Amino acid sequence: MAAVMDALNLVWITLLPFLELRASIPFGILKTELHWLWVFVICVIANIVIGIILFFIIGFMVRLLTRIKFIDRLYQARIMRLQKKLHPLIEKYGDWALAIFIGIPAPGTGVYSGALAAYLLGMDFRKFIWANAVGVLIAGVIVTAVTLSGVGIFQFFVKAV
Repeated sequence: MAAVMDALNLVWITLLPFLELRASIPFGILKTELHWLWVFVICVIANIVIGIILFFIIGFMVRLLTRIKFIDRLYQARIMRLQKKLHPLIEKYGDWALAIFIGIPAPGTGVYSGALAAYLLGMDFRKFIWANAVGVLIAGVIVTAVTLSGVGIFQFFVKAV
C-alpha cells in the first residue's frame, strides 16, 4: 500500500507546473522506498501524458476564447501571423527544437511551456507527441543521472553509521 501511495505522490508532483519530473524524480529517489527505475518510469509516463492532455486543453481554450471577437482579432493578428512566419522553420526544426526545449530541465522549460509553444506555433499533433516524448525522456535521464550521482557522491564522503 505504501508503494501505491508513493507512486501517486510522484504523479501528483509531476503534474505540478514548474516542478514536473525535475522535482518528482529526486523526491522519489530520495524520499520513497521505490527503486529508482520505477520512479523514472512513473514520472516519465505521467509527464508525457500531461503534455498530451495540455495540448488538447490549450486547443479547447483557444477555440472557446476566440469566440469573443476582441480576443479572436488579437489571436488572428498576432498568433496567426507568427505561425505563418515560423511555419517553415517549425517544419524543418520544430520537433527536434521542441524536444530539446522540453528536455532541458531548467526553469521555464518542460511540457507545460512546450505544449503551449507547440500549439501556438501551429505544430502538428503527431510531431508534438514525438517531441514531447523525446523531450521528457531526455529530461528524465538527466534528472535521474544527476540525482543518482549526487546520492553516490554523498555516500562516498559520508560514512554510514
